[in-house]
Amino acid sequence: MKLGGILLAGALACTIGALMPDSPDLPAAGDGKAAQVAADTAQDERPDYLTGEMMLQRQPDGHFYATPSINGVEVQTLVDTGASVVALTGSDAQALGLSWNEDDLGIVAQGASGPIRGVEVRLDTVQLGGFEVHDVPAMIVPEGLPITLLGQSFLSRIPRVAIADGQMNLSQY
Repeated sequence: MKLGGILLAGALACTIGALMPDSPDLPAAGDGKAAQVAADTAQDERPDYLTGEMMLQRQPDGHFYATPSINGVEVQTLVDTGASVVALTGSDAQALGLSWNEDDLGIVAQGASGPIRGVEVRLDTVQLGGFEVHDVPAMIVPEGLPITLLGQSFLSRIPRVAIADGQMNLSQY
């Protein structure tokens, strides 16, 4: 396995492990609470189209949430600077029109509760505020992920991402 693949698998395993059902920060996959937290905080996204900035507020659970448009569909996400790629839940992937079958799934990482199965995909576009990124590497994780993660395959293509004073600032400068 190449070094990049090892780093990707490690970062994804850490992130997914932190979000598994026994995590006190987020609820179990499929119970809808993580998506509800994201929906409740969507009003905290503040794009400024004149300056090219996007501000996100840290939520009481310590996380940042955003609702980017992925392939033209709005998806509630947890903004995860530690995730190497965008990691889609199975239901979000289906809503985007992405399909896979059981034979497509492989082990993409090792979590605390065992192997994490997924499939690599590429997203045509991910747009958040005034930022639009094309041909974004991603992964579908059909089971065990309570909310889609907006990871570095998108964030690293934003010129500036900074966290200070309970805010995440995405900007051109």
